[in-house]
Amino acid sequence: MSADHDHAHTSSTRTLLLALVITTGFAAVEAVTGWLANSLALIGDAGHMLTDSLSLAVGALAAWAARRPPTARLSYGWQRTEVLGALFNVIFMYAIVTVIIYAAIQRLIDTPEVEGGTVLLVGTFGLLVNIGVAWLLSRGEQTLNTRGAMLHVMGDLLGSVAAVGSGIVVLATGWMPIDPILSLLICVLILVSSTKLLIETLRVVMAGVPPGLDLDEIKCAIRDSHPSISGVHHLHVWEVSSHSRALSAHVEMQALEYWQPALEAAAMRLQAEYGINHPTLQPELECITYKTSRLITSSSNSR
Repeated sequence: MSADHDHAHTSSTRTLLLALVITTGFAAVEAVTGWLANSLALIGDAGHMLTDSLSLAVGALAAWAARRPPTARLSYGWQRTEVLGALFNVIFMYAIVTVIIYAAIQRLIDTPEVEGGTVLLVGTFGLLVNIGVAWLLSRGEQTLNTRGAMLHVMGDLLGSVAAVGSGIVVLATGWMPIDPILSLLICVLILVSSTKLLIETLRVVMAGVPPGLDLDEIKCAIRDSHPSISGVHHLHVWEVSSHSRALSAHVEMQALEYWQPALEAAAMRLQAEYGINHPTLQPELECITYKTSRLITSSSNSR
């Protein structure tokens, strides 16, 4: 891992730890106040913040582990821990949203009294805290890991908006069902964001092509990087982590004596244009590749 990547992981860890301290402190205040004010919006927001504390702790641990060097058993090191951290946070978020949706439905059936003034005051402070934490995370390194933590914080921020809205409506109209209704609305928004991150995380787990990259375009770039390259096949591109993209391919050469300059030219282009920093290219003589292809075709036809 390069020095820049190591510095980025260190910065990410510090940002996550600072966000953890802020979030945990306010979550305790909001949970007690929500219980006393009988507000599901506040309790739900406090629950989000407590889960944020766990998600931020997982994120900080994953960011630290991602800096560990490769071993005999883990040739890429622990870089994939950021993917595991993001996956954990998404699944955990689904569980929390499920609990809040159940509680909100129960409150729509039997709506209790809510102290609008307290809800509005604490919800406003919660909103400011969440904006500050979101700002901290947005300035840090944007990995799947930090994005998973950001997902929880954005859920909290929306929960604070719901708490503020609930307090205003209760104070202005006395209509109590607004509290669980806003909680349900926020849950829907969080589920949409969670699902998007889940899909992206699963793409990394399945070694899918990174977004924004086109295999045909990359194949042409490798072929055009040096005059002695005549073709490319068996091309695969995947992400190891947010900082590491890998590629493997078979490169057809007109003459093997040009392989070293061709390899260097292709590697430089892959890094500069596509951010691929772990290319593995296997040279093959064009005539050998052609004869092998004809042999396989003839064998298939004879069957």
